[in-house]
Amino acid sequence: MEVILLEDIRNVGKKGDQVKLKDGYARALLAKKQVVEATAKNKNELKLQQAHEDKMARERLENAQKLAEKISGTSVTIGLRCGKDGKIFGSVSSKEIAEACKEQLDLEVDKKKLVLPEPIKELGKIVVPLKLHPQVTASLNVIVEEQK
Repeated sequence: MEVILLEDIRNVGKKGDQVKLKDGYARALLAKKQVVEATAKNKNELKLQQAHEDKMARERLENAQKLAEKISGTSVTIGLRCGKDGKIFGSVSSKEIAEACKEQLDLEVDKKKLVLPEPIKELGKIVVPLKLHPQVTASLNVIVEEQK
């Protein structure tokens, strides 16, 4: 029996694959609603669903590219208290950078998208990459200065 997989099944295939299975196994998977029979209607629905997913993926990529263009070249200033020798108290984390983006640039940036291996612990200008999409990375300038 020829079926279309509705989810990944180990040793059979991935979601959306059209495979030929033995009748008994196919009926068992049909009962569990893990597959549907490969009729012309179901094949057409699968094609439409894949086309829709491709379109959505393209739109997400385009939106990420537009946001990257908007972000690149911009900078965010964060003020911290400092000691006598220019040593700062505390550090700047990705959460604080995301909040500064919201306040200063009116951009909602997810703190998880900021690629910051460790918190910033020094004054100056740091370039922080933002992973907006698997294929799109923007760079944001973060200026850490002494708070007056």
